[in-house]
Amino acid sequence: MSEIEPGAGLSFPTFHERSEKMTPLDLARVELTEKMRELIRDSFVTNAGLDAVQKATDLVSLAVEQVRSNKRLTGEDASQMVFLDRSPLMGAMNALSVPLVMTIEGSGDDRSIVGRAVFTEPYEGPPGHVHGGYVAAGFDEVLGMAQSLSGRPGLTGNLSVTYRRPTPLFVELVYRGVCTEIVGRKIFTHGTLHHGDVLCAEATGLFLSMKPDVMARLFRDQQQGGLTDLQ
Repeated sequence: MSEIEPGAGLSFPTFHERSEKMTPLDLARVELTEKMRELIRDSFVTNAGLDAVQKATDLVSLAVEQVRSNKRLTGEDASQMVFLDRSPLMGAMNALSVPLVMTIEGSGDDRSIVGRAVFTEPYEGPPGHVHGGYVAAGFDEVLGMAQSLSGRPGLTGNLSVTYRRPTPLFVELVYRGVCTEIVGRKIFTHGTLHHGDVLCAEATGLFLSMKPDVMARLFRDQQQGGLTDLQ
């Protein structure tokens, strides 16, 4: 089993791969992101008074000024902020991420993806339970990883989620995803979401493998701030 976590050597092809170890600046960004996650979560549940909240707001404003930049990262700097760093579900440098922690289980054609996460207050839908949109987004991430094991990663063409039971907050949830079939450019996947032995949801996903030149244009245009025609 191979674990995927911030700073680790990643084994996914193309946009799931980190070609170099994190730099000291990368690691500092990860630490900053972790503090921002704490702030987001704690701001939901704080019982601090008005003065404390206003002081916190002033401190956050000061922090924003410290990191604000009028220039978007381009070229070599941007290339090091790989897909996994930016991901809204598992990104080490994205404060919106849960984050999901991914592992690869099995070997050869029997490999599968396992994603573990604990959702908290910012992801709440029904009282005490995870918002269905985040449940679906988790499947998109896990099945996206599963289809990458084909070596020909692509984009989501269709994602269908069946919700079996409400998905609870504050407990470890386990996603599992596998690639079930490949037909031409079409990559079919299936996934489940469990809390312990309880099946909370399951999903099927269809991904469309991208040609290498389209992937190259995506990275080029991302760095240059342009748009890519995916046809």
